[in-house]
Amino acid sequence: MNTKVISKINGPVVIAEGDADFAMHDMVKVGKQKLMGEVIKLDKKSATIQVYEDTSGMKIGEEVYGENEPLSLILGPGIIGNIYDGVQRPLNRIEEVLKTGYIGKGVEVSGIDLEKKWNFIPKVNIGDSIEYGSILGCVQETQAIENRILYPKKLNGKIIFVAEQGEYKVTDTIAKVQMENGKIVEINMYQKWPVRTPRPYKTRLRANIPLLTGQRVIDSLFPIAKGGTATIPGGFGTGKTVTQHQLAKWCDADIIVYIGCGERGNEMTQVLEDFPKLTDPRSGRPLMERTVLIANTSNMPVAAREASIYTGITIAEYYRDMGYNVAIMADSTSRWAEALREISGRLEEMPAEEGFPSYLPSRLSEFYGRAGRVETFNGDIGSVSIIGAVSPQGSDFSEPVTQNTRRFVHVFWGLDRDLAYSRHYPSINWIISYSEYSNELAEWFDENINEDFSNVKNQITKLLNEEDELQKIAKVVGKDVLSDLKKLVLEICKCIRVGFLQQNSFNEIDTSVPLEKQFKMMDLIVFMYNESLELIEKGIPLSEIKKLGFFERYLKLKYEINNKEIQKFDSVKHEFENEFKKLENEYEGHIE
Repeated sequence: MNTKVISKINGPVVIAEGDADFAMHDMVKVGKQKLMGEVIKLDKKSATIQVYEDTSGMKIGEEVYGENEPLSLILGPGIIGNIYDGVQRPLNRIEEVLKTGYIGKGVEVSGIDLEKKWNFIPKVNIGDSIEYGSILGCVQETQAIENRILYPKKLNGKIIFVAEQGEYKVTDTIAKVQMENGKIVEINMYQKWPVRTPRPYKTRLRANIPLLTGQRVIDSLFPIAKGGTATIPGGFGTGKTVTQHQLAKWCDADIIVYIGCGERGNEMTQVLEDFPKLTDPRSGRPLMERTVLIANTSNMPVAAREASIYTGITIAEYYRDMGYNVAIMADSTSRWAEALREISGRLEEMPAEEGFPSYLPSRLSEFYGRAGRVETFNGDIGSVSIIGAVSPQGSDFSEPVTQNTRRFVHVFWGLDRDLAYSRHYPSINWIISYSEYSNELAEWFDENINEDFSNVKNQITKLLNEEDELQKIAKVVGKDVLSDLKKLVLEICKCIRVGFLQQNSFNEIDTSVPLEKQFKMMDLIVFMYNESLELIEKGIPLSEIKKLGFFERYLKLKYEINNKEIQKFDSVKHEFENEFKKLENEYEGHIE
């Protein structure tokens, strides 16, 4: 029997001793209740194990049973729409089995329903040559998502049997393959994959296509690419979770994987209750038909929290390999880092900055490094985009998790407490935020939206930076002493902040805005600024320009012009142009 005996228990960390031949990252069953655990350290005859369940009541002397395989997920039809804990146990199925709202110890439930039958449609014929990642057939997993059954073996082969179209369980044989070495293998509709091992791909592609979110401050100023990485750092109450909810609902990813990693129970409860009620704006169907939720709240075992982000990224890669664009929302990686810190402390490892383990940067790098836009082995293009929230205490962006995360992501959406408390949402601070994808995506924006998109965006950014400097000066000397040119910058930037960057998620028109409308809104701002600047340079006071009421009217346009009537911005621009010319002519006549 491949067993060891428990010699020490320290919370979720257990040390077992004996002659059993365990391997690093092997799964084990711990104690009489057979709790799920993973080997994280080996030393001669002892093995250190992190247990993914509550160890209270466990005693020294109980046995640990080796499973001879690493922590792996079962991947197949039935994942979409599920709500899992951190190690892929479906919470709804656990509730059905235990007849209670609490997760019992040692409960074993398969990640997908092994008894449910699916309508399998074959895509290969007898005699076809196949290789790793080839599509054997497909199953309509939900109305929104088709699950493509992929050949999981490394060796190439030939199809010698394929099931006819019909209803099958995921455990049924749907194909037989004779591999190059002559061995015949049976293929069913599910596969297992170790969570800490990235799934392979054929080629990594450039991140030059944007992941559109419908949020103006993101899409227009700080865009993220498909296959890109972003972080949303912010203190308590600044809107991290709300922003991620908006991105999950409105971004143009095919599949959403939402990881609630160590968040408060009431927040996660809200997510679990709200998401099933949300309607997918693409199809009008429930959003859960293309969503996977992973819930590991702060009161759940800390070791499972550490595993939850690997569970999420492995599920995302599985669907990426089918050619889907997948977006991961990890909320929040700070809680995950705290789990690392707690386990590291129980292992008596030497702490680094603020008690976090010295390997925190490498773990963050491993996680964000699994994002990317790739060509799969079957020739499809798929992507995994990762958007991770960070919760620095006291909004201190200099703390280790935020700083190390910045090293490995390409987009930084820094949330501002003052903006949030003034009801400016999304509360993304445009001065400290940045996107390293901007130059890479500029060509796409100019070709697909408007050839002036990048120029207009750059002018908006330049004005906001200029306003920041002017606000500092105005605090010292007052706004009254500023010239009309500088006052114009402040007026225009108020239009940018309130009329463009601020977005109302509860307004049907404003909650998500197409990129074409975003460009029209930016273009109108730049037009107003350039026309006003020209008039001021001709001697017309800013006070006369303000009497036209354009600045006040602009603030209302985002609600007045809906997303299907974008051409109305051209009419408004033409109207503004006529009024500017009229004012210029009147003023010139007055001077004469």
